[in-house]
Amino acid sequence: MWSGPRNLSTAMMRAFENRTDCAVSDEPFYAVYLAETGLDHPMRDAVLASQPTDWREVAQQLVGDAPEASPLWYQKHMTHHMLPAFGRGWIAECRNAFLIRDPVRVLASYVKSRETVTLADIGVVQQSELFDAVADRLGHAPPVIDAADVLADPARTLGALCAALGIDFDPAMLSWPAGKRASDGVWAPAWYAGVEASTGFAAPGGDEAPVLPAHLAGIAAEAEGHYRRLAAFRL
Repeated sequence: MWSGPRNLSTAMMRAFENRTDCAVSDEPFYAVYLAETGLDHPMRDAVLASQPTDWREVAQQLVGDAPEASPLWYQKHMTHHMLPAFGRGWIAECRNAFLIRDPVRVLASYVKSRETVTLADIGVVQQSELFDAVADRLGHAPPVIDAADVLADPARTLGALCAALGIDFDPAMLSWPAGKRASDGVWAPAWYAGVEASTGFAAPGGDEAPVLPAHLAGIAAEAEGHYRRLAAFRL
């Protein structure tokens, strides 16, 4: 699952992890990304110590055997983690789907955990590029779901996603126990307070988008075209 940050991505990981037939992996390229970019993210040192920092090692793991021999393996990927220098051939060995969200809502949520943000940080441009690469290989659009549709009707949207991926929908995906998970990245204390308190997908946030300050509104405007293009393919 390819998304940017604050796209409902961790809640979606919870939904798949609540199935009895699915293992999950949380942002396996995060440490590689931080090592390559030198960016200062919350809990940077802990992240670097928790994962491999060679993209080749990560990619090899992701196309190997699923954890605990699970029939399904949900991999939560951040699109901005896939830097141009990282090989992408491994992606063709996976079924790929895309989770999108209105950039205005993404940015309003993002700055609650990290004040500094750029267009590259929210992964919208990279998501568009990855979508095009997968679509070109398949000859058709891969599955796209919008976070707003998930919140408005989780059963319908997740049912459509499962159908598009060729797997059975499991109602267990709609709710889960509150709390931490051993599968969560070590960065969870900086980012996951909301999802740790959750027991399912939250109610929709209302029709009116947050009002952003000028510098964030400019980033949202740059991202809008990429988001809208993918939204045209949403299930």
